[in-house]
Amino acid sequence: MEVWDVLGAEERDAVRFSWNVWPSSRLEATRIVVPVGCLYTPMKSRHDAPPPLAYDPIRCNGCGAILNPYAQVDFMSKLWTCPFCMQRNHFPPHYAENISESNLPYELIPQFTTVEYELTTPPHGPPAFVFCIDTCVSEDELDELKDSLQQTLSLLPEEALVGLITFGTNVMVHELGFADCPKSYVFRGAKEYTAVKVQQLLGILPAGRGAGAGATYGHQPQQQAGVPGGAAGGARDPAVGRFLMPVADASFQFETVLDDLQRDAWPVPSDQRVARCTGVALQVALGLLESACPRQGSRVMLFVGGPPTVGPGMMVGRSKDETIRSHTDLQKNNAPHFKVACKFYEGLTEKAMQNCHVVDIFACSLDQIGLLEMRVCVEKTGGQMVLGDSFGQSVFKESLARLFRKPTGEDGQQGGGAALLQMGFGPSLEVLTSREFKVAGAMGPCSSLGKKNPNVAETEIGQGGTYAWSLGGITPATTVAVYFEVTNNQSEPLPQHKRRFLQFVTQYQQAGGRFRLRATTVCGGWHSDPNDLGPLVRGYDQQAAAVLMARIAVHRTETEEVADIMRWLDRSLIRLCAKFAQYTKDKPESFRLASEFSMYPQYMFHLRRSQFLQLFNSSPDEASYYRGILCRENVASSLVMLQPSLLSYSFQGPPVPAMLDAASVRPDTILLLDTFFHVVIFHGETIGAWREQGYQDHEEHAAFRQLLEAPQADAQIIMQSRCPVPRYIVCDQHKSEARFLISKLNPSVTHNTTDGSQGQAIFTDDVSLRVFMEHLMKLSTQS
Repeated sequence: MEVWDVLGAEERDAVRFSWNVWPSSRLEATRIVVPVGCLYTPMKSRHDAPPPLAYDPIRCNGCGAILNPYAQVDFMSKLWTCPFCMQRNHFPPHYAENISESNLPYELIPQFTTVEYELTTPPHGPPAFVFCIDTCVSEDELDELKDSLQQTLSLLPEEALVGLITFGTNVMVHELGFADCPKSYVFRGAKEYTAVKVQQLLGILPAGRGAGAGATYGHQPQQQAGVPGGAAGGARDPAVGRFLMPVADASFQFETVLDDLQRDAWPVPSDQRVARCTGVALQVALGLLESACPRQGSRVMLFVGGPPTVGPGMMVGRSKDETIRSHTDLQKNNAPHFKVACKFYEGLTEKAMQNCHVVDIFACSLDQIGLLEMRVCVEKTGGQMVLGDSFGQSVFKESLARLFRKPTGEDGQQGGGAALLQMGFGPSLEVLTSREFKVAGAMGPCSSLGKKNPNVAETEIGQGGTYAWSLGGITPATTVAVYFEVTNNQSEPLPQHKRRFLQFVTQYQQAGGRFRLRATTVCGGWHSDPNDLGPLVRGYDQQAAAVLMARIAVHRTETEEVADIMRWLDRSLIRLCAKFAQYTKDKPESFRLASEFSMYPQYMFHLRRSQFLQLFNSSPDEASYYRGILCRENVASSLVMLQPSLLSYSFQGPPVPAMLDAASVRPDTILLLDTFFHVVIFHGETIGAWREQGYQDHEEHAAFRQLLEAPQADAQIIMQSRCPVPRYIVCDQHKSEARFLISKLNPSVTHNTTDGSQGQAIFTDDVSLRVFMEHLMKLSTQS
């Protein structure tokens, strides 16, 4: 019996499959209900990996696959056979001279199924960071933001380029290279600017584009622009040294401008909102980077504290009589600015992706800021989204700092400066398959590159119709879901020991400018006996399957009603249980699920109740934020979002995992809830009363003090590794903030319960997990 080490495979190759053994025919693959797919984390750090190989990879002349441990090698004739297309290839001379059975290159060593190459492509210059600051916020908020940005400047490598743009009624581009006095260029907030127009007005238009523009605007003729920052073979771009400066040279001027920064001075009538031109600010920032850093890793970091109200990309008018769009408005097509704004931000996204530029949005406001419309900028460029209430919260401050966190240990010793930043720019992902199956699509922070080959399936799931995607920007947590279609016909059974092969090829630019390529090659088995489900069951990974299904459900919310998606989830779960559970027809009490499937119904139950599908008590911005984060995180983080973890602390012993159930709420316990977005410490009624009376301050109650401190210490451990940083909430039973925990619990005890069950009564008409499972067993077993 084969036992699958899915965690070991994830640690070694950063891949988790829903099914580790696949049905060998198209027909049987449709009958297993859960899609055949995997979750891949292309930049995941690995401790036992070989060092980056300082040469370009060897590719198959037929299909383009990279040399890997599954290739068959003929040491006598110096040939290797590609496992994907079975073509024979010659080794290049420098390989052929040295290769032997006792002297293998890293690519052919069996345990190194993932290798990374440092390509010989000339490196680009250092990364650029353009900070776009909203000046329409209150003085206190602006002070908090300025303090965080000054600390961020100290985290950046000295050679990294920085720029500063502020916006409110108008957009101001600050010239950091003019140190004699503060100097900035002003753009009207109600007007749309093309990238060329931005470059003309700033006097940085590269030669050959709009000749004479420099003279028109009173600037000297421009030199031929090349790769900035001293990259090989290029002249210095005119924007570098004026609007973009190395941190080592610009820090004083940058901080001087920040210190002098004031709120937007334009008067605001009491019946109107402030004029905030967020869309134009993004447009100007991307236009500046398009000239200064084309195809070079860069980030536009947008800090915004309210909705855009003027200019292109506005989401609501200035008059307070016009309300900000709600879920109901969107459903009834009663949001006049929505479609126009979405089209505008999609256009900006295309420009950013073409130039390998990443857009980050840090939104801190009690109101909506248009994240729903702007989400495409972040998702497709691989940026970071943070949604908080205030720039003074740790949710914002710590998340911003962690974006520039450098690796520790051995990883931190390699390279220096910008190379240590854990971010990749302009990455592309190619998925190559053997002939028995094809690529159906991908979901996550990616967009199709439109490349086709014979291994692209006709069926499309997510971003389909291609075998290659642009990932925008990646971090060690960025995870892409890839779905496959088995295409082998049942009339052509596969040989007994036939294997399937799959290769992920990710190429990206490091923050230090060098180019890397990571190749991950995995293989697996086929199962051809439809009457023996044992191998399929043993190879099922219910955690990966739940995340893959959740991503499909979230993707479908863009085009379908939530009620239809819930019905699809229910039907899929019933079909899966009907196929793989053990039962006697029409006898629900005989229903049994194997351990490999036992948690999957719970995941689906909590997905149906989650904020990803239920829109009650959330704004369109919040729903968009939650869905965006789910579609980019790895399996472990996504599972915490779907089914939060709960720990119980009491005097009875050490903390123990607790059921996510109303029965877990007791007066004499403390609960620690982790939902990924929130970390909640919940004190039972008795514990809260004792704390209010100060028992923990007395020496004779040291055990009580330790009980109060234990969940706080564990909460800090959870939050240390998380980005974005979760909101930290400490609450008591029956108090208002207790809703953050109560809303996540299975309502096994409600206001209608009469059987004397213990626990917190939850006022809801939702069905409990027990009722859900009873219906599932009944429907799965019926004839």
